[in-house]
Amino acid sequence: MRVLFATTAGSGHFGPLVPFARACRNAGHEGLVAAPRSFADAVAAAGLAHAPFADVPREILGPVMAQLPMLSFEDANRLVVGEIFGRLDAQYALPGVTALIEQWRPHIVVREPCEFGSLVAAERAGIPQVHVAIGMSGLTSWMLDPLVEPLAELSVLAGLPADRAVRTLTSVHTFTTVPGVLDGGGPADQGPVGDLRRFSDPTVTRAAAELPAQWGDPDQPLVYVTFGSVIGNMGVMDGVFRGSVAALADLPVRVLLTTGTHRDLELGPLPSNTHVEPWWPQAQVMPSAAAMVGHGGFGTTMLAVASGVPQVVVPLFAFDQLINARQVAAVGAGIHLPGEVAAVAELPAAVTRLLADPMFRSGAAAIAAEMSALPDLAESVPILEAIAHH
Repeated sequence: MRVLFATTAGSGHFGPLVPFARACRNAGHEGLVAAPRSFADAVAAAGLAHAPFADVPREILGPVMAQLPMLSFEDANRLVVGEIFGRLDAQYALPGVTALIEQWRPHIVVREPCEFGSLVAAERAGIPQVHVAIGMSGLTSWMLDPLVEPLAELSVLAGLPADRAVRTLTSVHTFTTVPGVLDGGGPADQGPVGDLRRFSDPTVTRAAAELPAQWGDPDQPLVYVTFGSVIGNMGVMDGVFRGSVAALADLPVRVLLTTGTHRDLELGPLPSNTHVEPWWPQAQVMPSAAAMVGHGGFGTTMLAVASGVPQVVVPLFAFDQLINARQVAAVGAGIHLPGEVAAVAELPAAVTRLLADPMFRSGAAAIAAEMSALPDLAESVPILEAIAHH
């Protein structure tokens, strides 16, 4: 079986596809990852074969991105979903993905929910498709409204009826590693878009504990602070790092902060209880962490709950982060702090509460138990085979 995996150029979007691609490879199937040309290094680092398509030119994408700091949280997200993912990314991807499907003729397309060029290209070619969730179910439901117009435009460009992309999007099979308790429960086979199958991700597991060289008081609880790999390059977000360091400086904890940045980030003199790294393997931190502070990114949020680590979630720039924060708080596995960068001032009280109340660790442990009881992700391969054959 030939399986085409399709993604936009984002680690948080590509990451959930990787274990499914590896499971197909381990079962003896051929796989290719269709992704923007700029994303070649990330695909190679995952050990997968890359089939590149065009990036949106900077002179076109730049003016759109420049609007984001001036918009409200919700308006900015609607712009990203509708104009960037739904129109620009999709229209620049469409010619390359269409040509690839015509030449390689995959038996099935497995895509992340924000790569729409492959959605219409597969539909045009009559090839079945599955989408792999990159968040909780509320994200897909929220995304539909800002996508109606750009996906109608995309459908017509692909030679399809204007409503075809949205109809496909709302009926496609969905694979997810989110347990039912975080997705709002409900029948295991019914999701926000078509049939929903849940699997246990083998990559979201505890590794051996390994931390940087000793700092602070080793008897104090470790608080892991990470805001993902993107915001370190967003100058408007620098205050979240400085604010977090200052907010946690006087607490009786040890702080490990990762910045995920490739540029100089001025944090000033660090408190004695704080250590900073650009990057550290998260799976090596979780076994030692008493709590985590994060932005609600999918991969980080899921790894924390899978490890039974309670978290304070400060959504910063994307609607999925807000959904993840609300769900984590709703099931008692953490605390949601709204307010974006300004919310870091509330971290001392939130972290203190998180460490003092055993309810939060119990809530995270319950989710971890449910995640580990899900079917092994390798069981997704026979399902893909059946969908492709059908």
